[in-house]
Amino acid sequence: MTPVDLTPHAREILARALAQECEKRDHLVISLSGAHAYGFPSPDSDLDLKSIHIESTTRLLGLGNPVLHADRMEVIEGVEIDYTSNELRPVLLGVLHGNGNYIERILGRTPLFATPDLDTLKPLVERSLSRRLVGHYLGFAQNQREAFSRETTVKKLLYVLRTALTGAHALRTGEIETDLGDLCAPYGFESAREMIATKRAGERVKLEATDAARWLTEADRAIALLRAAAQDSPLPPEPTEQASRALEEWLLTVRRR
Repeated sequence: MTPVDLTPHAREILARALAQECEKRDHLVISLSGAHAYGFPSPDSDLDLKSIHIESTTRLLGLGNPVLHADRMEVIEGVEIDYTSNELRPVLLGVLHGNGNYIERILGRTPLFATPDLDTLKPLVERSLSRRLVGHYLGFAQNQREAFSRETTVKKLLYVLRTALTGAHALRTGEIETDLGDLCAPYGFESAREMIATKRAGERVKLEATDAARWLTEADRAIALLRAAAQDSPLPPEPTEQASRALEEWLLTVRRR
């Protein structure tokens, strides 16, 4: 899958970067994150790539130095690439602890590369979701809200809304939806579409004081909605023992292979 809003030049750079990283390590999935996944990319948005790789069992068990984390931030012919990859085991532990960053890589709708193993992992991750999600999304949304109060740009506002509504939706439904455009109407934030259109036209548009005050109130409303979703969530308080065992068995099967 390649984002439809990329220029041919950006697509070529993206394909080149993906090929280079796939030569370095075996990936389970490389997902598109950031503004492109959240539904409000601007012409100069970077390509935010969040990945999960599988280190060889020999390197994990032997005396070598397994790569558990890899980063790459580089501007290639005018296109900014921001690539991060984490090894499978810590990712699955993070899933059990409600790490939305990792969960979105597995269950999100914007994979750029995936192996067949991802299809067998997805239902196991879905069954392991719990109310622990609120810790990730609430903490993230509150931090972004504070950043927005200091610098009232449309971009910072949209990140608050995206995080809060993705978290609320996950807690209510057990589904991961990162596109703010698809979350606005169901959760009473239809007016945010104007902000999305503004952000898509430019990366760092600043709000006027009166608009900023109104949207600070809306940001607080989104966070309150996230808190309420945690209280009413049908998800279990923590992953069941059966769900945890199923994830471990899946991981061991991959390791043995």
